[in-house]
Amino acid sequence: MYRNAFTMKLKPGFEAEYKKRHDEIWPELEAMLSESGISDYSIYLDEETLTLFAFQKVADQVKEAQIPNNPIVKKWWAYMADIMETNPDNSPVTKPLREVFHLD
Repeated sequence: MYRNAFTMKLKPGFEAEYKKRHDEIWPELEAMLSESGISDYSIYLDEETLTLFAFQKVADQVKEAQIPNNPIVKKWWAYMADIMETNPDNSPVTKPLREVFHLD
């Protein structure tokens, strides 16, 4: 298992909508993430910069690599594309972060 952290960017004015959509996360998306080995998944918002900071634990890198090809994920990305910075395939623009310190 490893820890994964990355940033994404929210479009201005969509802070409440982003939270609402995640409060109502689709059960099939939540199940697919869990089945793919994703756990302890949190997303934080820096309200000044609209930067989203995501953290998750990943149990299986092979299953994680398959997530972007899952139809549920592609549907979620399309659903979120109007409120986030996205790539041409609707996936969120992400910036991986390198861990420089950890304390259990």
